[in-house]
Amino acid sequence: MAGLLYRLGRFSARRHWLVIIAWIVIMGIAGLTFSLFQGSISSSITIPNTKTSQVQDELADKFPSANGGNGTIVFQTTDGKAFTDTQKADVKSFLDGLKDLDGVKGVRDGFATQDQLDEQRQKITDGRKQIEDGRAQITSGQQQLDQQKAQLESGKQQIATAQQELDAKKAQAAAAGGAAATAAQAQLTQAQAQIDAQQQQITAGEQQITQAQKQIDENTKKLDTSEQELEQGSDLLDLSKDIRFVSSNGQASIGTVQFTKSTYEVPQETKQAISDKAESAKIDGVAVYVSNDIAQGVPSILGPGEIVGVIIAALVLFLMLRTVIGAAIPLLSAVLGVGVATLASLSFSSLVEFISVTPVLGVMLGLAVGIDYSLFILNRHRTQLKAGMDVHESIGLANGTSGNAVVFAGTTVIVALLALNITGIPFLGLMGTVGAVAVLFAILIATSFTPALLSLLGMRILRRKERQRIGNTGSIRVPNKPMSTWRAVVTLVAGVLVLGVVAIPATQMRLGLPTGASESVDSSQYKAYKALDRDFGAGQNGPLLVVADLPKSVSEDDVTAREVTIGQAIAKNSDVQAVLPIGASKDRDIIAFQVKPAGGPDSISTERLVTDLREQTVSTDDGKVTLGVAGNASANIDVSEKLSNVLPLYLAVVVGLSLIILIVVFRSFLVPITATAGFILSVLASFGGLTAIYQFGWLGSVFGVHDPAPILSFLPIIEIGILFGLAMDYQLFLVSGMREAYAHGASAKVAVQRGLHAGRAVVTAAAIIMISVFAGFIFSDSSTIKPIGFGLAFGVLIDAFVVRMLLIPAVMHLLGKSAWWIPKWLDRILPDVDVEGASLERSHPADGRGHGDAEHRGSHAADVAPDANPHEGHTPTHRA
Repeated sequence: MAGLLYRLGRFSARRHWLVIIAWIVIMGIAGLTFSLFQGSISSSITIPNTKTSQVQDELADKFPSANGGNGTIVFQTTDGKAFTDTQKADVKSFLDGLKDLDGVKGVRDGFATQDQLDEQRQKITDGRKQIEDGRAQITSGQQQLDQQKAQLESGKQQIATAQQELDAKKAQAAAAGGAAATAAQAQLTQAQAQIDAQQQQITAGEQQITQAQKQIDENTKKLDTSEQELEQGSDLLDLSKDIRFVSSNGQASIGTVQFTKSTYEVPQETKQAISDKAESAKIDGVAVYVSNDIAQGVPSILGPGEIVGVIIAALVLFLMLRTVIGAAIPLLSAVLGVGVATLASLSFSSLVEFISVTPVLGVMLGLAVGIDYSLFILNRHRTQLKAGMDVHESIGLANGTSGNAVVFAGTTVIVALLALNITGIPFLGLMGTVGAVAVLFAILIATSFTPALLSLLGMRILRRKERQRIGNTGSIRVPNKPMSTWRAVVTLVAGVLVLGVVAIPATQMRLGLPTGASESVDSSQYKAYKALDRDFGAGQNGPLLVVADLPKSVSEDDVTAREVTIGQAIAKNSDVQAVLPIGASKDRDIIAFQVKPAGGPDSISTERLVTDLREQTVSTDDGKVTLGVAGNASANIDVSEKLSNVLPLYLAVVVGLSLIILIVVFRSFLVPITATAGFILSVLASFGGLTAIYQFGWLGSVFGVHDPAPILSFLPIIEIGILFGLAMDYQLFLVSGMREAYAHGASAKVAVQRGLHAGRAVVTAAAIIMISVFAGFIFSDSSTIKPIGFGLAFGVLIDAFVVRMLLIPAVMHLLGKSAWWIPKWLDRILPDVDVEGASLERSHPADGRGHGDAEHRGSHAADVAPDANPHEGHTPTHRA
């Protein structure tokens, strides 16, 4: 690889215009493909096969009308008074104007919805009065009927008595016989006719009473049914009494936009169109705020903070190189690499779904490593020119040595980023891939475009005074005494304790996704979030969609009863504030509810509620009812949970890679273990700083954290991957110097000091540049980008200046020569990885004219200190 890079460097130096033009053409091609094939970028973070997505798929199949997502628009009077009729009409007109947008299924006016709820409550009151009046009428009618029954029974008794008397007379007449009996028979017949007529009247009266009783019984049954339905409706209204669409003081109203797809799948163009209309709305005396589920836009790739970071990096380059031209080369190379990588990656955005943070991460990485990688080669080239080497030969040798280290370091970062694909989370794998592409182009440009620029500038890369002293580098003192052991022990113990203390907050880290409270205080999302929290309760910012799967379909008459039974069971959860039935599916085997939690979307109580609801079952006459949960808050919880589950796997993979790579490079067991332990310390301390600032709110005013919240769910995994690659960079540039000094005869402890002395300047500059670039993103407008910028900047700060420059030298000193021990059998089978191109350097004279010591560095080291004992046992022949 070193020889190949040497030849590439020489070619780029000889044909510098060809290389420069070629990269400009590549940039143009990338820009052309971007303009032709670019797609939309989503601001939503989704993961397939989560519990939320499974519920949404079920709704899409069985209950399409309840499947579409909802977006919230908050209307608030600016004078603190209740809405006027004119303002209400203007709000309705504004919402109606959104119906024609692509992807919008409908809108719901908060005033109309609140009026409907109030009317339903009034109907319940009126219905109860009507039922009460009906029961009074039935009671009165029953009393009258009972009186008629009593009168009828009295008449029947009188007729029976009369019949008995008549029968007795008939018997007497029959006994008397003769003319008297015949004369009495006519009277008896007449009397019997009268009794029969009265009996017929009694029978007719009984039939009328029976019919009247039947009517009363039917009316009573109807009244009972109506009362049951009324009470069921009352129960449902009681469950949803804390859900309002107009605040109790009349100063705020909630408008709802219903989408044809879930909120995460709504095109960004539709969301942006709604946001634009809200921003330009002209409703006199009314402010219009679009909530986070609509207005979470795509952050700008470069903002003022990022530009400041690049300016600081430029100042660091100038202070290190003392030449404007020299400082411009790494910046120009990095910007070119970022441009090509970003445009090339986004050219696939029409085929693959990009989330908003993906290209920003690529820019962040591309700038940082692009500047550093070009700086390493540039710095080596300048050193060789000062020693008198020919320009083209120096470019080739710098490319084959420092460029070789750059390729190795960059490849380590690329592997760590590509390993994000093993998590099985699509958006995370894509972020890693895009970041890896940015690093790849940084490597390619550093090893081709940078040499071409160096050739174009020639000796002008040196200052005038430096050109006048070419070949006379003077004497550079290097350490010849090891650090004291007590200093190493104190440094190690104090450093580990400090990092341990910094890492303590990480034990309470919670993961989540940004809410409206995380946005800028001047943003529409933040104002909408706060208005909902203040006027409608915290749960209004993250309502849950609860879906009940019934054991079997129910009849239309039983739907309301099931809604009451299930709704009351849901409401028994302590963190539920209100339950609003949405309806049943066409087959009536699914019933959906909107549940308003007591806490906000990122609260611990809401997270616990989602878990409790998913575990809850409801007993009905038909069997057990199971519950599923969806909605924005639920989706955020699922994403965070899945990312938390894959974090240990990814950490294990990265640590394993770290050990393998370092064993091969340094041909040692203990060096890789200490390097990996240092990396873990850096990561934990970085997580502690993140948690303290962004979750606890410490120093919030400094970093713009006005509402502390859980840590961005995918940040720990991203940070582990990136910091791993960068930590291995610093480990390589520092420890390889120690290895080199040890291989050339210095004692192990003196070699530690010499390696640190040789590499600290360039590592310090590289780290400051990276910290500056990453820190520029801390002041981004995006709540997603801010913690990423801080986490990476703080992580690099800890790893470079505490772990690599303090702890690792202390550990290496205490280990002594045992740090370089490795079994002979393993030493024989390990490949010879010449990371810094030592063999190439030995075969090319340092002065570039065919003479001079091949190991000349322009420095003069004094004799090794007396404690530098000769190597015992295996003498390393490999130079890392």
